[in-house]
Amino acid sequence: MNFKEGEILYLNKPLGWTSFKVVGHVRYHICRRMGVKKLKVGHAGTLDPLATGVMIVCTGKATKRIEELQYHTKEYVACIRLGATTPSYDLEHEIDATYPTKHITRELVEETLKNFVGEIWQTPPAFSACMVNGKRAYDLARKGEEVELKPKLLVIDEIELLECNLPDIKIRVVCSKGTYIRALARDIGEALHSGAHLTALTRTRVGNIRIEDCLNPLDFRDWIDVQPMETDKENE
Repeated sequence: MNFKEGEILYLNKPLGWTSFKVVGHVRYHICRRMGVKKLKVGHAGTLDPLATGVMIVCTGKATKRIEELQYHTKEYVACIRLGATTPSYDLEHEIDATYPTKHITRELVEETLKNFVGEIWQTPPAFSACMVNGKRAYDLARKGEEVELKPKLLVIDEIELLECNLPDIKIRVVCSKGTYIRALARDIGEALHSGAHLTALTRTRVGNIRIEDCLNPLDFRDWIDVQPMETDKENE
């Protein structure tokens, strides 16, 4: 393998890891194996710390392909709890409000989900990496500042109800770049005249790469140590 010329790696991000930590972990062990001090490494699509699943990591000259890879269709499996909201729309924050759920049935959920298939406008979460006046939205939100984000046009190709154990549901979502599943959970809750937040999220596919094709970062050191390496005289 030649990580300076460019390799594309597929990893299954563990629960609790930031996307930044995955990239740093990969960079550290590649540099250690190559005997170099630095290497360009980046990822093609952020996952929240409380999400797991497919992360594409590019090295060296392959980082030029990051934008292209980000446009690949993504598939997620999301667990959503109806009847309660949190400021971040997931379990990063405590519940801030509760709502009725007795009126919600499986049939109502299935009918409501159909309304989210196709082109939709979605306002990103305040606790997100979106830029606001040169600053990350989540940095402003964590300081208690009000964050106003503009709705974005997205495409939801498919939504499937996998499980319905009210007030908990599990859905499969196939969507375009830039979709926030936390915000989708929020909007589904509102459409059901209730509230909702994510309790678990897994990115199961990016393009043709499925989660079963991915390497666990916890096994990356052992994996990299047995890979054949191409030497490069220009390596620093």
